[in-house]
Amino acid sequence: MSQLPTIVFFGSDAICLPVLNYLKHQAAGECMLRAVVSQPDRRQGRGKKLQPNPVAAWALANGIELLQPEQPTRELADWMVAEETAVALVMAYGHFLQQPLREAAQYGMLNFHGSLLPQYRGASPVETALASGDTETGVALMQVVKKMDAGGVADFEAVRISQQDTGPELRVKVGEAVVPLLRRNLAAMLTGELQFTQQDTSLVTYCRKMRKEDGAVDFTLPAVTIYNRLRAFTPWPGGYFDHGEVRIKIGRTSVEIDESVSAEPGTVLSTSPAVRVATANGVLCCHELQRPGARMLPVEDFLCGYTLAEGDRLIGGTADPLVRKEP
Repeated sequence: MSQLPTIVFFGSDAICLPVLNYLKHQAAGECMLRAVVSQPDRRQGRGKKLQPNPVAAWALANGIELLQPEQPTRELADWMVAEETAVALVMAYGHFLQQPLREAAQYGMLNFHGSLLPQYRGASPVETALASGDTETGVALMQVVKKMDAGGVADFEAVRISQQDTGPELRVKVGEAVVPLLRRNLAAMLTGELQFTQQDTSLVTYCRKMRKEDGAVDFTLPAVTIYNRLRAFTPWPGGYFDHGEVRIKIGRTSVEIDESVSAEPGTVLSTSPAVRVATANGVLCCHELQRPGARMLPVEDFLCGYTLAEGDRLIGGTADPLVRKEP
């Protein structure tokens, strides 16, 4: 058995890969990555073949023991105790972890949560920060407790959000931000000397899982809000509206602030050089559109095979808030 303190990492999403690479390579003299616990292989793609998630694939490629229980059990906790696990780390794993697992490592279980807690506890903190128009988010290093994302916080790493960032781009930034956060705190983590500050419960907000229906554009919102939500919903659930009986997907967009527009939200104002649509405040400019069974195209090419005219009404949906004070 290694003389170095050992870490077991729980995760299933590509956002974990920067910290996994750090643990295996840069931190190899301080600790040993003993095992990775990840979601089981799932059927994906057109062929519905069983495929590992990005974290499981990384573990296999890097010779790290991979455990993929359908549900994390007491047996896994017992194994961690027998292996004398120093610390368990969690990020984007996808399962609730019971008390035996939370207490199986000598110095506890710690989570990298993708927000500046207590803001955005819950399932989609990265995307919710984008959809909310925030200019900054980050990663919190926190204790894992029974209540969702309610543990004490040891440290943060802030992440700047640009006006062009989409969901995948911001997830890359957040994943990379975990590395300096871990680097600063690893030594104290491995000796049980981390200090935690309890979250201010008066500032807690919760974010829900995204749903397919979130992609229906609500033109009664301000154009800036629609733009932010579309960035957050890239690539899934995407954005779309109905034109008559045809559902049109939206690609790249931009915003015009035009106080003179008085048309009803959802009204096409013009179609060149972009499809300009009235909103509650400002104009949403659609630069790329896609009709069913076709590719996403620049508007100029899209309109060669499909007719959208000034004055047409586009029908979207009613936006459901992503953030609540209660879970």
